[in-house]
Amino acid sequence: MDLGLTGLRALVTGGTRGIGRAVVETFLDEGASVAFCARDAAAVEALEKELASRGTVAGTSVDVGDPAGLATWVEQAAERLGGIDIVVSNVSALAIPDTPENWAESLRVDLMGTVGLVNAALPHLEASSHASIVTISSVSGREIDFAAGPYGTAKAAIAHYTQGLANQLAPKGIRANSMSPGNTYFEGGVWAGIQTGNPELYELALGLNPTGRMGTPQEMARSIVFLASPASSFTSGANMLVDGALTRGVQL
Repeated sequence: MDLGLTGLRALVTGGTRGIGRAVVETFLDEGASVAFCARDAAAVEALEKELASRGTVAGTSVDVGDPAGLATWVEQAAERLGGIDIVVSNVSALAIPDTPENWAESLRVDLMGTVGLVNAALPHLEASSHASIVTISSVSGREIDFAAGPYGTAKAAIAHYTQGLANQLAPKGIRANSMSPGNTYFEGGVWAGIQTGNPELYELALGLNPTGRMGTPQEMARSIVFLASPASSFTSGANMLVDGALTRGVQL
């Protein structure tokens, strides 16, 4: 299937590792130009160099919890790419333990980082014929699990916010969807750390999934990029669940 992404311009936050990196790579493979950001300047520079031969790609060190810095990046990325057609809000503070600091960080980074990205990009999206917003929620935003608290609450809020955007922006031709990944394993990721630091929790989580495994960043990225693409042109207001049948609730 041709996703219709050739020549389109995408912004991705949290693009240097895990799902975010896989999204950047998949967009490039589908012919899109990509600007991505992350906080680690060295990782950003290294990935930009690594991916340079695969298409037009630009990386920048940004803290999405800094509204001014985030807005500046969006404007600079739009200038460099010649506009913006797609934004993917992927960054998470991954602040799971229930502490006052993690509540503040989850709201600052996960929720307000998403809101800030959308607000900064909206003028450019309004000028696009294929405008699309994809936010990354989580199965933890849909059901109560070990991440209930700051992380799960912020992820639930992102899904709610995105469905509201879909309704509000439809008259302008801008689609908005969220994607909720299930447990996703990659080296250096949360679940790799849990596997060594808390093997009981890891085995419990693994045992809850009827597939007997966790997902990969590439599996999540393919769904995100499809959702963002013109091939999914009548999809808006959805929360796509990609979890290998982990969750048992029925979405009505």
